[in-house]
Amino acid sequence: MSGHSKWSTIRRKKAITDTKRGRIFTQIIKEMTIAARLGGGDPTANPRLRLAIEKAKASNMPADNIKRAIMKGTGELPGIAYEDATYEGYGPGGVALLIDAVTDNKTRTVSDIRHILDRNGGKLAATGAVSYQFHRMGHLIIPAHTIGEDDLLALVLEAGADDLKIEGDHFIVLCAPAAFEQVKRAIEEKGVVPEHAELQMFPENTVKVEGKEAEQVLHLMEALEDHDDVQHVYGNFDIDEKQLAEYAGE
Repeated sequence: MSGHSKWSTIRRKKAITDTKRGRIFTQIIKEMTIAARLGGGDPTANPRLRLAIEKAKASNMPADNIKRAIMKGTGELPGIAYEDATYEGYGPGGVALLIDAVTDNKTRTVSDIRHILDRNGGKLAATGAVSYQFHRMGHLIIPAHTIGEDDLLALVLEAGADDLKIEGDHFIVLCAPAAFEQVKRAIEEKGVVPEHAELQMFPENTVKVEGKEAEQVLHLMEALEDHDDVQHVYGNFDIDEKQLAEYAGE
């Protein structure tokens, strides 16, 4: 397992019981609003909105909040006009970073991101300097106790998945973006509920960082992920699992 994959797992588990639930709700509401604005308010015809709604429900967001966010996106209710923004940068040790945000003020957000990077041993990069080092893939996490490995492998390969891995007590399914909806639907129709299902950016290659430098990278990742406008942060770092676990207090 790459260091970044392990870090993503740690952060996802933390978010389940995170005291910043209000910030998590805000993040999801922004995603639903912009998804509805760009693709319409019908989740059956808008995959981005459908995923955002599923994430909202998994976070126990009240149905009224979901409905209002969608209506603000479609213009049925007044609301803030959000935009997608992607920033590229470097962290300690030359780690490449992709930062996805949803914001109502790009000038403010880029200033904040630059400040966070500068304060934590990183720097903002020009558009295109980093993005070529990543590719988008569907990423689904399945609790291993819900289905046998052979059954899941046959199921997802038939649906168009590229790979199935075992990480601890979970199966990790990877697929091309075009196959994501079909793979996810095939799993759910089998009566299995993914613990996590999302399109994510994966690095082509990783950079090994250790010791103090690795700790600086993790501090930077946390600082970026805690910004209200930031939806996702992707890095190409590889950090020893033991150090990751110690940092996370596991």
